[in-house]
Amino acid sequence: MIRPYILAESNWKANKKTKFEVAVLPWGASEAHNYHLPYGTDIIEAECIAAEAARVVWERGEKIVVLPAIPFGVNTGQHDVTLDMNMNPSTQLTVLRDVIETLNRQGIYKLIILNSHGGNDFKTMIRELGLKFPKMFLASCDWFKMGDQKDFFENKDDHAGEMETSLMMHLRPHLVLPLSEAADGAAKKFKYRAIQQGWAWAERQWTKVTESTGVGDPRKATAEKGERYFKAVTQKVAQFFLEVALTKNDEHYI
Repeated sequence: MIRPYILAESNWKANKKTKFEVAVLPWGASEAHNYHLPYGTDIIEAECIAAEAARVVWERGEKIVVLPAIPFGVNTGQHDVTLDMNMNPSTQLTVLRDVIETLNRQGIYKLIILNSHGGNDFKTMIRELGLKFPKMFLASCDWFKMGDQKDFFENKDDHAGEMETSLMMHLRPHLVLPLSEAADGAAKKFKYRAIQQGWAWAERQWTKVTESTGVGDPRKATAEKGERYFKAVTQKVAQFFLEVALTKNDEHYI
């Protein structure tokens, strides 16, 4: 069954007659996720969350379209992990500029980046591109920052831990190796108190922090936890998408 809100599945016969209000750009990464999850974990999560949230919005009668996911993210700290694919922020800016230019030219003036990778940060890009395309409403949304993980999971997930493993058990169980194959996700932390407290920052060199590439214990993950979390996240994302779709481009403030 064709999902008309998914660009890759839709067709020109339908799209030529549709006035889309919002475009969603899922943005992931291709990188190792401990020993048991696939390299495409961030991409799959972004695509699935975007699609389910867009379905809710479409069924409310609002015209939203999910663009094909960008599969590469900023992985400069993982340059020595085999096949972790890096896209520099400057390259991301160029890609994003071309996407926005296309939408702007075609009269689709709202774009939401659904970010699925902690190494991606679109704030400065949105600031710069907002000057070049003043008609556009540009926003980014980090789905993995929604809510308190303690409401769903026993162990906090930073990368390939209980949350992501549970999600993938729900979304793509055939791609998840048995948890007996997973490492415990133990990782070193910076020794600097300022970084530990969050008011200073430095990039982690991944292979100096963790042997398995995982940060967070996945061993209590279940598909049931993943399903519950997926529903909660997509409800919040859908509400954001819907609010943007219903808001005129000169009425973003109250």
